[in-house]
Amino acid sequence: MSTNVKPRTVKLIARFIRPLCEEGLLSVPEMNEILGNLKCLATKGEMLPVVQPKLIDQTEAAEMLGISLANYKKMEREGKLPVPRKMVGSSVRYRNTDVIKYMLADDGDETAPADTHDHINQP
Repeated sequence: MSTNVKPRTVKLIARFIRPLCEEGLLSVPEMNEILGNLKCLATKGEMLPVVQPKLIDQTEAAEMLGISLANYKKMEREGKLPVPRKMVGSSVRYRNTDVIKYMLADDGDETAPADTHDHINQP
């Protein structure tokens, strides 16, 4: 797939905008949204998909990842899933956008997908 944005360009832009974030001129969610979209554009030739944010349970999160519920619980227990829990009363829920960010993140990605609670291209 041809794209005009190269991964090297994304890394260079990240170096430029991180100081803006550190100075408070750009929020962390904004920086992560920009870098996430640029990384996706460089690797897939398109921006992050527009997703309607919603809360999901463990079964739905495991299904989105294409793994069993038992494997999902094991990975979460071992700290291998950087998808934060959100308590709704006594029920554990997860943001579908956090699961999607985890799926789209590179294995060596500096920014964990669940570091922010912003939404992927929320309409």
